[in-house]
Amino acid sequence: MKQTGNTILVTGGTSGIGRALAEAFHDQGNRVIVTGRRQRLLDDVTAGRPGLTGIALDLDDPASLPRVAADVHTRFPGLNVLIANAGISRAEDMSADGWDASTAQAIVDTNIMGVLRVTAAFLPLLKRNPHAALMATSSNLAFIPRADYPAYCASKAFLHSWLQSLRHQLRQVPVEVLELAPPYVQTALTGDSQAVDPRAMPLTAYVAEVMQLLFSGDHPNGEVLVERDRARRWAERDGRYAATFAAMNPG
Repeated sequence: MKQTGNTILVTGGTSGIGRALAEAFHDQGNRVIVTGRRQRLLDDVTAGRPGLTGIALDLDDPASLPRVAADVHTRFPGLNVLIANAGISRAEDMSADGWDASTAQAIVDTNIMGVLRVTAAFLPLLKRNPHAALMATSSNLAFIPRADYPAYCASKAFLHSWLQSLRHQLRQVPVEVLELAPPYVQTALTGDSQAVDPRAMPLTAYVAEVMQLLFSGDHPNGEVLVERDRARRWAERDGRYAATFAAMNPG
């Protein structure tokens, strides 16, 4: 991925990792479009940042993505980078009386189908523009799950597998396919407490390391892994899976 001069679309770009990436790319001299559900947050992200555009997108609304895609195709025909970052995370207790699949359905709709639909909407633009890249946000929990977040972890494992297939199918097409698999980062993904949890990696440090990896091309097999990602990523290969799973899921 080149460092500057891109036109970049970031879904889920109004908070957390998505917003931090959007601002970091904008600081490097890229044109950036962020999408999100709430106009107030879009206005907050774009305030004082010429060249950073906010567009409302609700992936739960069947009419929203086609409308946004048509707008982007018209206004930003040079789009060459898509960062499919929108996602939700919710705990589930499958042992509880009355547990049902409604939470899992919401996670699948956003974390899986949302990424696939966004990719289908914008891949035609990427294919015809130079220096094109598609990066989707999975999670370090794709490799070893937190058992109290079963559907979330499984949705990220799906993306890990799906991105490998997409990368192979596009091997003759000049679109770089990348997987961003964050560790536990100080964002509000699971609630306000995560944003200040000292066990989590500071957001600014995480994004700074990611940007360095992207611009240096240091992402073997298309996986963008910061240093603290790597022990969990390779735990199964290194014979540490059971011990790591037990440490993450005590009791």
